[in-house]
Amino acid sequence: MDFATLIGLIVGVIVVVAAILVGSGLDIFLNLPGFLIVVGGTMAATFVKFPLNKVFIALKTGGQTAVMNVQQDPRALIDTSLKLAEIARKNGVLALESVEVKNPFFRRGIKLCVDGHPTEVIRSAMIRDMELSIHRNEEGSHIFSAIGDSAPAFGMIGTLVGLVQMLSAMDDPKSIGPAMAVALLTTLYGAIIANLIALPISDKLESKTEEERLTKELILEAIMQIQARQSPMILADILEGFLPENQRARVGDDDDGGYDEEEGT
Repeated sequence: MDFATLIGLIVGVIVVVAAILVGSGLDIFLNLPGFLIVVGGTMAATFVKFPLNKVFIALKTGGQTAVMNVQQDPRALIDTSLKLAEIARKNGVLALESVEVKNPFFRRGIKLCVDGHPTEVIRSAMIRDMELSIHRNEEGSHIFSAIGDSAPAFGMIGTLVGLVQMLSAMDDPKSIGPAMAVALLTTLYGAIIANLIALPISDKLESKTEEERLTKELILEAIMQIQARQSPMILADILEGFLPENQRARVGDDDDGGYDEEEGT
């Protein structure tokens, strides 16, 4: 679970609502027609830019990806790789069949090795899986970015609609102030949707995509070296290159390598 995303969304909503309640009542900030203009217009523009099914997939999975922290600690992955390399070096690659690996991408690579596929076949299959997964995340980021771009624009459109309606009924000067306030609400709605929800989620998806790319590149290199029955010591030197300098000395210190070897096999 990525608590930073949840905390950011919750704190953002609390701050906005608290500021509204301190200054006035919540009811004067509610305007259904303006909200429909912003939300409906934003979704319509997004449907024009992207295929319908991809928009719904992004809305469903994008939020889950932003909130759920699915990336495994690279140090744990390296420790797992070293232990798997030790098993493969002593007992052969087929011995890895009895090892339970938690990471799905890692598990697929081990299965390809155990099945006896050539190195290039394994590499191309894993690269294809990695690129498709990254492409889906990037697509979700682009869709949320498009929502963030459209929401303020439709907020301004709603404000213009409200101003036209206000100016067409200026017989009563006392109604100008409240009408102006209602007209400006759509700009507020658009700004909140863009800057509190859509754009932050887009940036979070982009960040997680880069994390996923690095993690899977590390796993791919580990699989290639394990299949070649590389020495764990040399493998450690190779995989440490994927870590920041301040984390490299800690590789191998953690006893939890992220895998369980089945008993009796």
